[in-house]
Amino acid sequence: MERPGASARCPVQEQRARWERKRACTARELLETERRYQEQLGLVATYFVGILRAKGTLRPAERQAVFGPWELIYGASQELLPYLEGGHWGQGLEGFCPHLELYTQFAANAERSQTTLQEQLKKNKRFRRFVRLQEGRPEFGSLHLQDLLPLPLQRLQQYENLVMALAENTGPNSPDHQQLTRAARLISETAQRVHSIGQRQKNDQHLRRVQALLSGRQAKGLTSGRWFLRQGWLLVVPPRGEPRPRMFFLFSDVLLMAKPRPPLHLLQSGTFACRALYPMAQCQLHRVFGHSGGPCGGLLSLSFPCEKLLLMSTDQEELLRWHHSLTLAISSQKS
Repeated sequence: MERPGASARCPVQEQRARWERKRACTARELLETERRYQEQLGLVATYFVGILRAKGTLRPAERQAVFGPWELIYGASQELLPYLEGGHWGQGLEGFCPHLELYTQFAANAERSQTTLQEQLKKNKRFRRFVRLQEGRPEFGSLHLQDLLPLPLQRLQQYENLVMALAENTGPNSPDHQQLTRAARLISETAQRVHSIGQRQKNDQHLRRVQALLSGRQAKGLTSGRWFLRQGWLLVVPPRGEPRPRMFFLFSDVLLMAKPRPPLHLLQSGTFACRALYPMAQCQLHRVFGHSGGPCGGLLSLSFPCEKLLLMSTDQEELLRWHHSLTLAISSQKS
């Protein structure tokens, strides 16, 4: 005969059992991936950073630019792993959190790291030969230095996912629940900061590229401090006459219209001359046609206090992408 209340306890017990299975599975994945991560960190620390320091193939400033706080990140993993192997998840991760600033520093240096690495591979014959020699070691398998350099940022994303799952599947009465919850929060905050740093670096790359495409006195400093959204060719439809192709660069606060320089221009062939700068805060956007999703393109109307633009594209999907980006830019200026 079934005891009273047994059926009521079963769902709770089943939930606890599911939590425990998920927790054990996550803990095992965290441990196994940490071992592999530490092994790869050690390869770079030993066969690149340490030997480069001893040989002097790179100057200290160049070595620091390429590898950043790599050895400190390796040391943090060496401290963490014994706790994970002993099953002391909360204690180990709580002690690991003060090292998260190293990941922020590493992210801030990522663009400089890639630039310096490419420069040294191009101009430093000794370094180029050294890198080939080290990458040929059996310990590296088919991995190259460029494959390994983003490793800490990739691992931070894994930390966020795994530690969050570990905390979520640890009961509130568990002795390490508070430690795991705090560690998950701090790792998530660090991952968000690192993501923001990466977004700024990508934006800076876009701005430098766009600035290089613009020529003439009016173009100087046009991209400074802005957020790039998209660029592309659109047809400007005048009140009379034929549509004219123009290159448009959309930033978070302005739309820049540019005209290509003549191909035979002596100094500025392949660049664009700025023709107009439209403030998105004063823009009213409408789709004149192009709602049906058909293949025949469409027309956008952009109204500003002193001018109205009719922009056409023969590509319906491209028109929709422009409409979406313009809407985002306008919304960001009005929020």
